[in-house]
Amino acid sequence: MPSAAAEPPREALWPQGAPGAKGSDPNRDVPAITIYEPAEEARTGAAVVICPGGGYGGHAMGHEGHDIAKWFSAMGVTGVILEYRMNGWGYQHPAPLQDAQRAIRVLRSRAQKLRINTSRIGILGFSAGGHLASNAGTHFDKGNPNATDPIDRMSCRPDFMVLCYPVIAFGESFTHVGSQHNLIGQDASPELIASLSSEKQVTGETPPTFLFHTDQDDGVPAENSV
Repeated sequence: MPSAAAEPPREALWPQGAPGAKGSDPNRDVPAITIYEPAEEARTGAAVVICPGGGYGGHAMGHEGHDIAKWFSAMGVTGVILEYRMNGWGYQHPAPLQDAQRAIRVLRSRAQKLRINTSRIGILGFSAGGHLASNAGTHFDKGNPNATDPIDRMSCRPDFMVLCYPVIAFGESFTHVGSQHNLIGQDASPELIASLSSEKQVTGETPPTFLFHTDQDDGVPAENSV
């Protein structure tokens, strides 16, 4: 395990290439995770996939990525930063969701090595990253038991969600329009818009969720969390 001061390595989610990849540029076409493991004596067995914000056009990797992963690690939680594909790299739906689902599957497949509990793997996201996290919590499967890739046999359902000033609703007066257009374009069908409006996709299987937002947010209106 890296020392507390070292920055862990960036790991490709699909070493052989992501589904729908348009190239092999490591900075554009290769979704990745960076895992911050806690000190051995502090481990709680929990892990969190962290989705930085950026309106699906970029990644706020500092204050919504590495800083958060280090904070979780200091509390005994394995912090896992997700660099998901987005429109800034030329990708739209479903690429970001595929990447988030894959990150959760990877953690479950490596639970023994990482010393985490397979039923304590959550996802956290900020702003548009909160939208991605909420989509991962409302669009998931139990894995394909017949998959050739053993990672694909794992469930991608997060056990909990933490949504931080998240984009939630599409097609509303309070929608963060930039995120919607970056993810699905300006001419998306009503069906696609509804399917990616997380408040409309909640079921009895949606994991427990903590949301926080403020009325002072003039980028993503708090009505998204309400």
